[in-house]
Formats: sequence, structure tokens, C-alpha cells
Amino acid sequence: MTRPTPETLAHSARRARTAEPATEAAAAGRAAAPAVRQPEPVQLSGAASLVRSLEALGVDVVFGIPGGAILPAYDPLYDSAVRHILVRHEQGAGHAATGYAQATGRVGVCMATSGPGATNLVTPIADAYMDSVPIVAITGQVARPAIGTDAFQEADIQGITLPITKHNFLVQTAEEIPRVLAEAFHVASTGRPGPVLVDIPKDVLQAQTTFAWPPTLDLPGYRPTLHPHGKQIREAARLMAAARRPVFYVGGGVLKAGATEGLRKLAELTGIPVVTTLMALGAFPDSHPQHLGMPGMHGTVAAVYGLQKADLIVALGARFDDRVTGKLDSFAPDAAVVHADIDPAEIGKNRHADVPIVGDARHVIDELTAAVTAERAAGRQADLADWWNQLDDLRNRYPLGYEEPADGTLSPQYVIERLGKIAGPDAIYVAGVGQHQMWASQFISYEKPHTWLNSGGLGTMGYAVPAAMGAKVGKPDTVVWAVDGDGCFQMTNQELATCALEGIPVKIAVINNGNLGMVRQWQTLFYNERYSNTELGTHKHRIPDFVKLAEALGCVGLRCENAADVDATIEAAMAINDAPVVIDFVVGKDAMVWPMVAAGTSNDEIMFARGVRPAFDEDDI
Repeated sequence: MTRPTPETLAHSARRARTAEPATEAAAAGRAAAPAVRQPEPVQLSGAASLVRSLEALGVDVVFGIPGGAILPAYDPLYDSAVRHILVRHEQGAGHAATGYAQATGRVGVCMATSGPGATNLVTPIADAYMDSVPIVAITGQVARPAIGTDAFQEADIQGITLPITKHNFLVQTAEEIPRVLAEAFHVASTGRPGPVLVDIPKDVLQAQTTFAWPPTLDLPGYRPTLHPHGKQIREAARLMAAARRPVFYVGGGVLKAGATEGLRKLAELTGIPVVTTLMALGAFPDSHPQHLGMPGMHGTVAAVYGLQKADLIVALGARFDDRVTGKLDSFAPDAAVVHADIDPAEIGKNRHADVPIVGDARHVIDELTAAVTAERAAGRQADLADWWNQLDDLRNRYPLGYEEPADGTLSPQYVIERLGKIAGPDAIYVAGVGQHQMWASQFISYEKPHTWLNSGGLGTMGYAVPAAMGAKVGKPDTVVWAVDGDGCFQMTNQELATCALEGIPVKIAVINNGNLGMVRQWQTLFYNERYSNTELGTHKHRIPDFVKLAEALGCVGLRCENAADVDATIEAAMAINDAPVVIDFVVGKDAMVWPMVAAGTSNDEIMFARGVRPAFDEDDI
């Protein structure tokens, strides 16, 4: 077997990532790895070379589980300063690496053995790929002579993950390990971030080699481009100055680029309204008067209609996802589109871009600010008074809200709203997937970047607990709350044992409605209330009892069943900082997420409540 070349594996067809060359050598496809230089080459095993490489790359924590093929790496890891956190399932390792990366902006690292250990990483790798999260997954592989023989615990993890990694490697010799690790971290963290897999056969880990640092990177074809073309920037600024109904459509790329301050300056300079996607919450303060909220399937009425009726959409680090656009051919029919993204494969993929801009969001925004300033100096400036009158009217008539359950049960929206008020804007909130995820996006105010973590693109149930663990490891002085559902929580709650033993005091709010809530909502609306296989038994039978389960996993378990006790229960959890805490919030089963655009329908058909569409006057937008 020959080593795959960077040309064949560097990019999948739909994700041709780019990054900025830091040096002339980088522009030529070769660059020195940023790390600690070793004084002299030394003789050691491939496994020790792996650990030395991680140390030199500044890795402080690895989430993983040992097994036969990766076991040689665990021996030198025993003496290393790199902290290894022993998870209970490889999926937990992958999501923890993702949570760490999302909270810190650094590369998250996970490790697993061959075969089932590696395949258990597939879901978190796909999750990181969809959400452009920089992680490096290191897997053991059977010895080279056994590859292709269906050996015990053999799996072609390189082939399996090829469509869901930014790049992946099968290491062929121990001498390659430092270079491959340095390349993996460089590729994962530059350009459009993403997951990189490094698969290392057991005999390569056991072989003797000469270790020297830093290596020289060899990535032909990986041509970093961060700065946008000036002509496109000037054209975008011209359109912004002439538009009557413009909107900034902000995606997660703005957060990854560290462009939030620049975004605020640009927004305030232009007066243009801002919508932030599910992956971009916190990129622009929720409380800012120009923020219309989140667009899409469960977005605010003002944000959905603002995009729908815009005459200009300036998309920054966003990808025109179906959950934002609804039925694509009816999305924003009168809007010209300026689409800026670091990934050229995204531009024009779903919606034609009238002004395509390839570049890093931070540089794009800074250069747009300069170009808009020049337009204003020349006397060209948009008059948005009528547009804002229309949008403010929509915000006033259709604010986010909820009704108290008629049966007297605890409102899940109230629980999440109070959690956000008590924990405050400095906490990190990590959500699972489903109704609780949408309520957490709607009823917690996100004022700062990197305080909202969730699985947006893949929609992975079970993400929250291990991702919260990783976030807390990366930000140990920050309060980390996971808002999870009773369905999601049962998929990965075993990682609370890891948290208890490793001293990682996360806090978990389980929104326990006894059902797979979002699926039940769809059954209510579209399947004539035929509730097929959505009741979980956590209400009727209290199986499992989440308080007892929390205690069995080494956590503090609390329960809250009525509104009068919500604040006191949250405050009790906030006061515990030496152990993980789980709160079982027993809420009603019939609450729904509103507003809602049904899948496959136009954003024009947004529902404000069951069977209720917003009523617009003829002179509305």
C-alpha cells in the first residue's frame, strides 16, 4: 500500500478549504511547524515520537481510550505532561475534543484504537466536519503486513472518513510521524477549520526512529487565501450604499475568524440589520438594537421576513443552509447576494452570488468597513429609515414568547429562560439536539462569542454532555451548562463518570418531557397525533430515574417539577463547584417550538403558533 498523496486527500470535492500563507515557504506548499525546537535529534520509538510531537505542538489534553493497536502510544503518554482524559466511549472522546475546540479556538485532540475504536469516532468526526471544527483524531491501525487481510479489529478508517475529513493520513513509517502530526494540526486549524484523521499502524508505533523538531511541512496544493479581492469588496460596498432593504446574514465563519468586533463596527457604521444563524449566536450581541435574531426554521419572524424581503443579502461566513432558506427556489426572491466565505466551494453552491468574495471573514469585514467608509465620504449612503420602521413593527408584533401549559406542568421555555438569567452571559451553554436546543437558542441571551456550543449541521443527539466536558476542560474557570433533552442525555451520559473522576464540574439541565420532543412535535403537526415510538418512559415509569442515575455516576442529582422551585434549584446547582450536577427538570410533554417553517416549505409560510401565520397589512414588507 502506498501512502496517499496530499493532492488526492487534501480536500473533498465540496470542501476545498483555503488558508493564508504565513511565509513565502508556505505559499510554495512547505512551511515550518510552529512549535518548540528540540536541541538534537534523538532515537526513540514511533510511539514516543508521537507523544513528543503532541508536546511540541502545545497539546495540553487528549481525550481517548486505549486498545491493542494504539497501546504503544499509551506507554510514553504515561510520562508525558499531556493530560489524557479516559472517556467511557470513543464518541465521547470525539465530542469532547469538539467542545474543547469550540470553546477555546484551539485544536481538539482525541485518540482511539483500531476497528470499533476508530469507527466509534465517525459520528463526532462528521459532526466536526459539518460545523467546521478543528480536531485531530489519532487512531491506531493493525500492523502494516496485516492491512487488507481482515485482521482482528481492522477497519479502513482512512477510507471510511475520507468524505467527512478535511484531510486524512495513513502513516507508513515512524520517520513520518512528526511531519504528519504537524501537517495535521496546520490543516485542521487554518483556512476553513475541520477534522483531520491520522491513522498509525501498530508496527509503525513500535519501530525505532530518529526524532527531530520542527519538521518541514509538505502540503503541495494547499494554497492559503485569506485576503479578498479589492474589486469585489468595492462592488459589495457600492451595493450596500444603494440598497433599500439590506440584511447582514452572519454565519459561524465570523466566530471562527475572530471577526466579532469588526462585525459590530461594520453593522453600526452601515445601520444594516443583522441576523445570526444557529452556529453564529454570540457573534453579534442579542441585545443590540440592530439584531433581528436567528433566521430559519425556528427563527424570529423579523429575521425570517427580513431575509425573505431583502433587496440585498450580505452573507458573511454562512452557507445558505436549508434550515435557513426553507424551500430554496422561493428564498429571498428579490435579493442580490454578496457571499463572502473562506471556502470557495460554498460560494454559489446553494444560491447564486452576484458578488462572490473568497476570504477570511475578519479580513473581509475589515476591508468592507474601509470601502463603506469611502462610499460615505463620497456622499453615497443608504437611507434605511423605512426598512427599520417595517422591521421594528414586526419585532413589536411578533416577539418570541410562549404560553404557560394549560395542564399546570412546568414550562420548558421558562426553565431555560431562568437558567440564562441566573447563569448569565459569561457562562458557556452547550445544547443537545431537538426542542431544548431551539428553546436554548431562543430564550438565552448570547452577548459574547464562543458562549453557545451545539451540533448545528449534523444534528447529533448525544453531543451535549461530552462537548460540555471538553469545554470545561478548555475553560476551567468558566461555568459550563449543558442543556440536554431526556432523549439526548441517555445517549452519552456515561461521560459524567469521566467528569466525576477527572474533576470536571459541568452542570447539566435535563429538559425531561418524557418524549423525543421534536419528533413528537412533528407527529402532532404532520402525522395526525399518531405518536409512534416517541415516548421514552422517563415520565410514566421514571426509567431511568435521572437523580439516582446522576448519583450513581458520581454527580449531585437534583429534581425540579414546578415553577416556584426553578430559581432555587438552579442557584443550588450554581453553588456546587466541586462535582458535576444534574438537574432533572420534569416539564410538560406538549410544549412546541414556535415560530416554525415546516421542512420543505417556503419561509413565506412561517407559522407563529399552531395553525397561525403572521398577519401582514398590505403596506408591510
